[in-house]
Amino acid sequence: MPRTVFDQEHEAFRGVIRDFLAKEAVPHQQEWMDAKAVPRGFYRELGALGVLGIEVAEEYGGGGGHGYHFGAVVAEEVARAGVSIGTALTHANVILPYLLNFATEDQKRRWVPGCVSGDLMLAIAMTEPGTGSDLAGIQTSAALSGDGTHYVLNGAKTFITGGTQCDLVLVVCRTSPPTAGNRRKGLSILVVDTASEGYAVGRSLHKIGMHASDTAELSFTDVRVPVENLLGEKGEAFSCLTANLPRERLVIAIQAAATASAAVRFAIDYAKEREVFGTPVASFQNTKFVLADCATEVETARLLAYEALERDQRGELTPQYAAMAKLYCTETAGRVIDKCLQVHGGYGYMLEYPIARLYADTRVSRIYGGTSEVMKTIIAKDIGL
Repeated sequence: MPRTVFDQEHEAFRGVIRDFLAKEAVPHQQEWMDAKAVPRGFYRELGALGVLGIEVAEEYGGGGGHGYHFGAVVAEEVARAGVSIGTALTHANVILPYLLNFATEDQKRRWVPGCVSGDLMLAIAMTEPGTGSDLAGIQTSAALSGDGTHYVLNGAKTFITGGTQCDLVLVVCRTSPPTAGNRRKGLSILVVDTASEGYAVGRSLHKIGMHASDTAELSFTDVRVPVENLLGEKGEAFSCLTANLPRERLVIAIQAAATASAAVRFAIDYAKEREVFGTPVASFQNTKFVLADCATEVETARLLAYEALERDQRGELTPQYAAMAKLYCTETAGRVIDKCLQVHGGYGYMLEYPIARLYADTRVSRIYGGTSEVMKTIIAKDIGL
């Protein structure tokens, strides 16, 4: 399908990203997977290329762009190359928007230039050992000091993407009790410097996939956080989180559609080269039918993802439509990649093949950013159920 949502500038950028990944990411993928992270220097390379600050105003060192189109190009090229670039996409497209949308001018000047250059990497800490989708159950707390100069933060977080390498963590914590009619009131976001005394990184978690992206447990023991590091209004974190969720789910939808598309391409290439009983796998009717089904599903997913992308550009992406895009694209990616791995036979189970990495990496897309079940709940409510 012609990419009518992308113009010549986007496609020129695509060529730059494709060449960069071929030279700087593809040759190092196994090394990064073994290390469970990409080198910090690689993030600075992405920063120099402009990848981390596409939507950031020029006064903070960014590209001054508007919308996720350039970010979508990067996501598609990463999937096409069959690589992981650590937490870069989460940093730039999911977490940095919190600073752009809710930080004060002083906070932006302190933090955003470093985020754009790759000198400051971000993580966001919401999930706790006993709290996942129900953020109102967060137990991590921050008490304002007697002199009003800082908060004292205590608690623990888990499943934190970028937790071992980040420099700043956006910690969702309780700064006041919930109200009788709203359990979500009283939550705030504090930007925590990881060099702070009392901040600790626990286990680096072993995951099924996304092996080149670090994920960790974090703990906070009487961590002093300056009041100047409160992001947004005190007690109103849930409104910030809700406002950012449609974009986060769009990002996941685009990535899922891109990985599904890449899987089909990998399967087609393999089926043409691999011979069984002296005949290319691609010549069997079953292979043709399976890949025809996959190609059709991918096309449908991309159409939905691109429509969400366009709505986001116009400021019209609703939580309900973002939920539809995430739900359909991630579920489709799961089905398609599974079928494409089957086309590879035994080799599809080997991590040296990109299809195996896509299979393992994609599974979490139906969990993070809101589970498929949560997406269905949002959609059901929208249609009056």
